[in-house]
Amino acid sequence: MANPIFDNSPVFQDPVKRRGDKTNAAPGGVTYATPAATTDAASLEALYGTPAATTRETGRLTYDDVVVRTAGLLVVLVAVGAATWVLAPGLWWIGAIVGLVLGLVNAFRREPSPGLIILYAAFEGMFLGGLSKFYEEQWNGIVGQAVLATLSVFAVSLVLFSSGKVRVTDKFRRTVLLGLIGYCLFSLVNLVVWLFNPGSVFGPLRSGWLGIAVGLIAVGLAAASLIIDFDSIKRGVDKGVPAKLAWTAAFGLVVTLIWLYLELLRILAIFRN
Repeated sequence: MANPIFDNSPVFQDPVKRRGDKTNAAPGGVTYATPAATTDAASLEALYGTPAATTRETGRLTYDDVVVRTAGLLVVLVAVGAATWVLAPGLWWIGAIVGLVLGLVNAFRREPSPGLIILYAAFEGMFLGGLSKFYEEQWNGIVGQAVLATLSVFAVSLVLFSSGKVRVTDKFRRTVLLGLIGYCLFSLVNLVVWLFNPGSVFGPLRSGWLGIAVGLIAVGLAAASLIIDFDSIKRGVDKGVPAKLAWTAAFGLVVTLIWLYLELLRILAIFRN
């Protein structure tokens, strides 16, 4: 007895045995299939010739998913930032605190939450809007320069990764991680020193040529982080991870871009000071 699963399947079933099909005996005992069998065989061939389902149809991550989510978060960030710039720049500190909390919450969640990620972009927009206006009032045109520089570094990082000139190896990741740890420790020391000697907007260790050198190192680390982000997204697409993880990828890119923008804004301010 045949396996009922295969016997009832239009793909695996013998076309001659399909319900309603018949065989006719020709003189001499030779049998031949009816036209229905020929039709079924043609249908089977057409079925096998059907193109495979795309990653979008199977609910898997695509580059388009990441681009759309990232662009959407940036739109929210810029819109809220512009509104804060015009209406209430003094609320930047609220955006900084809430944005930091939401950033940590989203970073440690195992499953991405689109709502929390969008809220993060909104409060970061509030923070950047108020802070950017402060910088713009001190140094006219600096915000536009920082935005252009941020886009330039992003484009260069993407080109270097796409061309294969920079490969993300284990050594590359370890080097960037060590650099990030060192930068965080330096920033913490600078904050402590600034609390006891608040004579500089950037902190005593983030002014002058030392501040420029540290800022350039931070920009390099941010660019390397972007390359690691690109590699992670590529591996996710290649492995066919669920499409919902596009929110995680977009969140990671936006966090790195915000850090990059702040470092470039700080460097430009030191130069123009």
